Amino acid sequence: MVTAHTPKVSFKAQMLAAREQAIIDAVNRLLAEKGFDAMTVDEVAAAVGIAKASLYKHFPSKEDLAAAAMAHLMAQAQAFLAALPADNAPLDKLRATVEWTMRLKLAGNMPTLPSQNSTLRAALMAHKGYMDGLMEVSDVLGGWIEEAQAQGAINPALPAIAVLYTLYARACDPVLEFLKMTELHSDDEIIAMVMGTCFDGLRSR
Repeated sequence: MVTAHTPKVSFKAQMLAAREQAIIDAVNRLLAEKGFDAMTVDEVAAAVGIAKASLYKHFPSKEDLAAAAMAHLMAQAQAFLAALPADNAPLDKLRATVEWTMRLKLAGNMPTLPSQNSTLRAALMAHKGYMDGLMEVSDVLGGWIEEAQAQGAINPALPAIAVLYTLYARACDPVLEFLKMTELHSDDEIIAMVMGTCFDGLRSR
C-alpha cells in the first residue's frame, strides 16, 4: 500500500518563512502606526532585528514590503469570510465583516496606504497573492450585497459596487481614530456608532 507523504520542509526553509512572516508583521504594524510615506526600510529591519541588506533579500523595495503586508491581510480576510456560518443572512455576514475590519483598525493592525502613489499601486497590481485575494473577497462581498438587496435589507437602488466600496472604506475610516482619541468611548461603543451610521444612515427613524 502506497501512502502519500507531505514533503518535509527543510529547517532553512522554515527559518526563511518565519523571518518573512516576522518582516510582514513588522511592516503591518508600522503601516498602521505611521502610514506608508513615513515608514522606512531601516525601521522595518530594526523592528525585525536584521540588517537592511538581509531584508532586501526577501523584499527588494519598500513597495514590495507593503504589497506583502496587504497580501497577508487579504489572506486573513479570506479566512474570516470562509469561517462565517453559511446560513447567516447576507446582511449579517456583511455586518460581521465590517466589524472585523474596524476591530483590526482600532487594534492598530490595519495597514494605512496612500491612495495616490503610482509606484505602490503598480507593486500591488503585480502581487498575485494580493490581487487574487482582493478579487475573491470582492466577489464574496459583492454576492452578499446583491443578496441583501434582493431581500430588501440594503437599498436596491444603490449600485452594488458603490455599497462595496463604502464597506471597504470603513477599514480605513479616520472616524474610528478620532473617536478613540477622545477617550470617551470603548471600542465596542465606537464600533456600534460607526456601524449604525454605515448601515442605518443618519436620518432620524
